[in-house]
Parts: sequence; C-alpha cells; structure tokens
Amino acid sequence: MSPSGSPRSLSLVFLLGMASQGISCPSRCSCQYLEVNCTGQQLQEFPVDIPLDTRQLILAANNVSYLPPVELSFLADLVYLDCRKNLLGDDLDFTFIGVARLVYLDLSFNNLSQVTFSTFSHLLSLVVLKISDNPNLVAIEKDAFANNTWLRHLDVSRTGLTFLDTSTVRDLPNLRLLGLSDNLWHCNCSFLDFITWMMESDVHFPDADNITCYTPAGLRALRMPAAEAQLHFSCLTQLHKQDYVFLGLVGFCIFLAGTVAAWLAGVCAVIYEAHASKGEEEEEEEEEEDT
Repeated sequence: MSPSGSPRSLSLVFLLGMASQGISCPSRCSCQYLEVNCTGQQLQEFPVDIPLDTRQLILAANNVSYLPPVELSFLADLVYLDCRKNLLGDDLDFTFIGVARLVYLDLSFNNLSQVTFSTFSHLLSLVVLKISDNPNLVAIEKDAFANNTWLRHLDVSRTGLTFLDTSTVRDLPNLRLLGLSDNLWHCNCSFLDFITWMMESDVHFPDADNITCYTPAGLRALRMPAAEAQLHFSCLTQLHKQDYVFLGLVGFCIFLAGTVAAWLAGVCAVIYEAHASKGEEEEEEEEEEDT
C-alpha cells in the first residue's frame, strides 16, 4: 500500500477535514470563538455550515421564516439564540427539542400567534425568553411554561394578548421580571385574579405605567391598581343576570326540598299515629277478652 493510502495517512486526512469543518463559517456571517453572528444579512433561510460547537447564534434582522429542528439539534451546545426581527410564525412546536441547554431565547418582532405547551417544553434550562412585539400573538396556553421552571425574565409586551391565566406565570418559582406593557388586556371579572396576583407578587414589571386595560371602554387606559379596585367593586359586590338566575334556582330547590321534607314528616306522623291507635285498640280488645 502506498504511504498516501496508509491508515495513518487516512486518519490524518480525516482529522484535517474535521478541523476545517470545525472552523467553517456560514456565508455572509461573521464567526469568532463559539459565536456566529448573521445580523442584518437579508437571510431567507436558516444558515448552513454553522460550527457544531457554537454556543451563541445571532440571526437578528433577517427574513428567516422557519427554524429547522434537525439543523438546530446539531447545535447541542447552543445556549444563546437571538432570532428577533424575522418572519417566524406558528410552526415552532418541537422546534427546540434538540437544544435543551438553551438559556437565552429572543423571538421578539416576529409573527407568532400562539404559544402552546410544545413550543418551549424542552427548554428546561431557559432563563430569558423574549416574545414581545408579536402583534398577532393572541393566545398563550396556561401550561405553556410548565417545564421552564428556571425562567427568570419573560417579556410578552406589545402583543395581541387580551388575557393571561394566572397559573401561567404564578407557578414559575424563579420568575423575577415580567413584561406586560402595551397589550390589549380585557379587564373583566375573569381577569381580576391575574391583576390581584400582580399587585401581591414580588415580580418586577418594567414599564408598569403602560400596563393598562384596553377593554371594556369604561376601564380603557386605566392602570392595573386602579382597575383592581374597580373590578373588586363590580365583580364582588354586584350581581349579574346569571347570578340572579342561579340564586333563584337555588332558592327554588331549597323551597322544594323543604316542602318535600315537610310532606314526608307529615306522612310519617300520620302513619305513626295510625299505628299507635291500632296498637291501643288491640290492647283494649285483649283486656276485654281477659275479663
């Protein structure tokens, strides 16, 4: 065998190939140690040839509309991903299944419309999540962040949200900062529990002056402390039509139960008296026969 074809030569070629691959950099991106920066390069797709040991990937200000889960899963050491100002939509479920070490994720200024349990459930180490400035974001499932127990900073400001279930954020033990400003909050009785939690929690709310009600019209632009007072009065002291119907049904049931109970008591009393009278008559007849 020639020297060029010896096992040692083949191993050297393989190692040199791996080394050259390790220092590769995606086209139109800049790379340095463990970091790839593709900011503002008008990329239409997720870049290829990203070094496998990359820990920080910045794709901000591009036109990327899809994050391929398989390609992302190759970046198992990724801890920082910045995808703000792109065109990402609703196909993010299970996208991050292969980047479980991710600590920082920025998806702000995109086209998200909902967040489900499957969107971020595999990001067990996530500390910072920014999904603000998604104007079409109208729904976040109540258990969307159930697995993100290390989450400290969550920003959902400037979206289309009108409601957020209290348990969605209340059950995050490490949450310290929550952005909620400039949303379309519907301040009705169902939202009172969330507002009360805001007032009582230790979480910091940046730009708190802009966390206001959008509907109903009577509470528009009202800040949350004032809205809580209004809702406490209207929701806890005033009865609505359905409440009167419910109370009427309860009263009718109580009346009916009382009537039935009284009738049964009367029937039992009559039976008892009849039985007692019959017993007395039998005793009298027995006494007469003895005499």
